[in-house]
Amino acid sequence: MTVFRCFLAVELPMSLQDAVDTAMTELRDRIGANLVRWVPRRNIHLTLKFLGDTAASSLDLIQASMEVAAAQFEPFEIVVGGFGTFPNNRKPRVLWVGLDAPDVLTSLHREVDLATHGLGYTSEGRAFSAHLTVGRIRQGIAATDVKRIRGELERMTVGKIGRWRVDAIHLFRSELLPSGSRYTKLFTAALASA
Repeated sequence: MTVFRCFLAVELPMSLQDAVDTAMTELRDRIGANLVRWVPRRNIHLTLKFLGDTAASSLDLIQASMEVAAAQFEPFEIVVGGFGTFPNNRKPRVLWVGLDAPDVLTSLHREVDLATHGLGYTSEGRAFSAHLTVGRIRQGIAATDVKRIRGELERMTVGKIGRWRVDAIHLFRSELLPSGSRYTKLFTAALASA
C-alpha cells in the first residue's frame, strides 16, 4: 500500500512568500541556521489540517470531502503581518508571522477538521491559531543560545507585509528529504464562485 505524508493548506502567492521571506532576512542573519531551521520561502503556507500518513487509495475520498467543505465558503482576504512565537517568547519553539483574517477562516478550518474527522483522522484538540510558520528552534541547543534567541526575538517587529485572496484549499504531499521538506500539490478544492 502506498502511503503519503499529507496536509491540507491554503497556498500563498509567490510574491507574498517572497515578502514574508524578506521580512525574516534580518532575524535569520542575526540568529543563523545552526539554531533555527528556517522554512524555505516556497514552503511557507497556512496549514488547515495536518493529516500525516495518508493512503494513496483514500485521496479521491479526501478530495471529494474537501470539495464539499470548500464549496460552503466564499473567497475572502487575509492580511499578513506581525510576528510571534509558540508557545511564548520565554520558551520559543516555533517562529511565526501573523495573519489577520475574517471569522470565515476559523469556520473553514472547523469544516475541514469535521470533514477529515469523518474520514477517520484525529480532530484538532486545540483552538485554531492562524499563522505562517517561518522557523523552528533546533532541539537540544544550549541555554545561552536560547537566551540569545530570546533577545533577538524581543527586538523583532514585523509590520504589515501584504494581503491575499483565499479562493481554494489544497492537499499537499510532504516528503522529508536530507535537504529539507519538499511539498507537492496533489489536488485543489475551490471555494464557492472562485
